[in-house]
Amino acid sequence: MTVRWGFIGAGYVASKAMAPAVHETSNASLYAVASRDQERSATLEPQVVHRSYQDLIDDPLVDAVYISLTNAQHKEWVLAALNAGKHVLCEKPLAMNASEVGTMLDAATRNNRLVVEAVWTRWQPRMQRMAQIVKSGELGEVIGISSAFTFQGDLTNNYRLDPSLGGGALLDVGVYQAHLWLMLLNEEVSFSVESVERTMGATGVDLTTRAQLQLNNSVAAQLLASFDMPAQQRIEVTGTTATMRTGEGEAFTLWKQPSTLLIGEAVEHFEADDAFALMVQDVSAAIQTEDAALFPSASSLRAAEITDAISRYES
Repeated sequence: MTVRWGFIGAGYVASKAMAPAVHETSNASLYAVASRDQERSATLEPQVVHRSYQDLIDDPLVDAVYISLTNAQHKEWVLAALNAGKHVLCEKPLAMNASEVGTMLDAATRNNRLVVEAVWTRWQPRMQRMAQIVKSGELGEVIGISSAFTFQGDLTNNYRLDPSLGGGALLDVGVYQAHLWLMLLNEEVSFSVESVERTMGATGVDLTTRAQLQLNNSVAAQLLASFDMPAQQRIEVTGTTATMRTGEGEAFTLWKQPSTLLIGEAVEHFEADDAFALMVQDVSAAIQTEDAALFPSASSLRAAEITDAISRYES
């Protein structure tokens, strides 16, 4: 059996990464797409193009729904899909805030369906290897995690600059870093925000957010998220006996390219992979068998609580 996926939204990630991933994955098929543009929907090569999001959700042949809309639309359509008995894979951030995430998780439990935040970086073999090394104790006790994800681009008319649609650098690229902390620390993270610096744009969103937090009362975490700085991606994990950092290959947007990981003086090499396809495969397997390994849904709630606390922090 293959899981029949319905896509709501046919933007860049859906068309360039997710649709090919579903087409290439043996336990999944792209059955239907609905977007604002039916011609664009058809370019993803589904079996069916629906006129509306609701028509797709009402289609009895759709097993699971992938949602790639603006952040402000996630709650409405995640809840609609769950309440219609569909499993859901939704783009990050799962919701605008932790309260919305909690509502989604309650709906998933009530309907006995999965809701998974599509943090595709969690499926990268190098990222998973980093978590494995931390857990093994090879670095000693982790005392610091420093990361950055910044880029510059033309965001004119892009929802990322609209606060009402969930724009801002923290929600866009900071959420990857919150999930990194959860992965590295075995999904168990208490936190306190120690400082936040922001550069706000004319539209009222954060173009840059720098934050320092204390994790689990012992780990100094530094986050840098920006739309307004030259492209930079890095991860460094400091332990009491060794330091680990990403080498070749983007720290977060690593996709279909080889990469390296530096652990102390050692270098590990990773072949090119497609983390989107690995994500689709695992989520589809979980839908089919209910025993595939997925990260805990509670981690999506915790990540939202972290970004909420950073966004609310006043110096």
